Amino acid sequence: MLGKNHIILLLFIALSTGCQSEKDTKSLTSPNILFIAVDDLRPELGVYGNQTVKSPNIDKLANEGSYFTRHYVQVPTCGASRYSLMTGMRPRKRIHVDNKAFYEETSQQPERERPESFVHHLKRNGYNTVGVGKISHSADGLVYQYEEQPTKIKEMPHSWNRFTFNPGKWKTGWNAFFAYANGENRQSLKGQVKPYENEDISDDGYPDGLILKSALDELKRLKEEEKPFFLGVGFFKPHLPFNAPKKYWDIYHRDSISIAPDPNIPTGVNPVSLGKMGEFYNYELSDEKPTLKQTVSDEYARKLIHGYYASISYIDNLIGKLIRELESLDLDKNTMVILWGDHGWHLGNDRKWGKHTLFERSLKSALIIKLPGKQNKNKKINSIVETVDIYPTLMEFCSITPPYKLDGESLLKQINSINSINSNKKNIAYSYWKDGVSIRTEKYRLTKFFRKEEPKIELYDHLLDSDENNNIAFVNKKLIDSLMPTLMKSIPKFYDVAN
Repeated sequence: MLGKNHIILLLFIALSTGCQSEKDTKSLTSPNILFIAVDDLRPELGVYGNQTVKSPNIDKLANEGSYFTRHYVQVPTCGASRYSLMTGMRPRKRIHVDNKAFYEETSQQPERERPESFVHHLKRNGYNTVGVGKISHSADGLVYQYEEQPTKIKEMPHSWNRFTFNPGKWKTGWNAFFAYANGENRQSLKGQVKPYENEDISDDGYPDGLILKSALDELKRLKEEEKPFFLGVGFFKPHLPFNAPKKYWDIYHRDSISIAPDPNIPTGVNPVSLGKMGEFYNYELSDEKPTLKQTVSDEYARKLIHGYYASISYIDNLIGKLIRELESLDLDKNTMVILWGDHGWHLGNDRKWGKHTLFERSLKSALIIKLPGKQNKNKKINSIVETVDIYPTLMEFCSITPPYKLDGESLLKQINSINSINSNKKNIAYSYWKDGVSIRTEKYRLTKFFRKEEPKIELYDHLLDSDENNNIAFVNKKLIDSLMPTLMKSIPKFYDVAN
């Protein structure tokens, strides 16, 4: 017979085993996340209505999931946009609208109670967090300048279980980011390069092919590790230079490519609202050099857009391979897939070649979310959403309590509802750049600049003027007065509201 002490011991073992099994089961059944970041990807895809661009793999993902037709970033520059993504917060400080946001806010900081990113929070909640490529700002997650050697300083030091990047023959992340097929880069060639290239090489001949290889290896490894995972994969293209293997250029007939329907500066706008094109001017062998006073020729505009589209098709093929590997490993049944563009890009729109504006073209980007298993109920979601909505969406889907009050709202209700018209309570997006703040509502975009140059207010009616060609602020004072309180309630303290 068992004594009293033996019975107590057996009960304790049974309870402990039961609790451990429940914990293990929860760990194994928690959903995985595959997050794909694509640099400078405006919603220029087949599924978004572009009949020229070839993006079959992303289109398939969107048609099985949900694609958001009006997704807006918080800041139209890489580092700051990604900082808002990772924190779920709109800008609070001047540095939050700068590419150095990660450098100053998270790198070299001790681990605190408040997580540095949603990846950090997932890691604390049992997730195996792995990064490949450009997820934060730098090409390899490390802090250093374009022409310097990489340091060991991490942009997000507490977020990753591991982070990998293979720079190949280019040797550093930033060299790879501005890579040319011969192993040189924009820095090594002192800017004496064209903003495009179409060498007859394999996918691995440019760094994005190496990013895919690393991502495929990580998927296999994550499958074996049997823990819920977050895998972030950051592709470079279609960021400048528009370099892609020749086979992707060859699928387009340049004569069939349309140029921007709005190639002129909007009326009633100070040119300072469009900023500069310094990024484009870094490619000194450009066939033509656009300015705000003189646009490029139609022929060169088509060549540049051709390069942008070829770069999209290149990345589309890589993403297709990544998704197929997820499926072949039988991981798709328990993995949420998110594809996100970090901001838009002016392809000659408003006489601009670049980003860094508070216009629709610069702020609007692709967002696709596919839940695991069966296809999403709601395919095309037209309500207005923001990048800061991604953080709470992940938390709700993974049944994890957010670590602090986030600025965004979960998108799951919209994804799971057949009709999402009224499922987003705010239906407003806030965006920030340098000396201006902009809100996008169902019908309007209102932008207020805190600067000396007039006009300081721009208003566009998207029901009548979707290309934002005509600033109607001068004749709509009552409408501005009705919208301005909504804009002003999210003005960070660093703006000089006196201007």
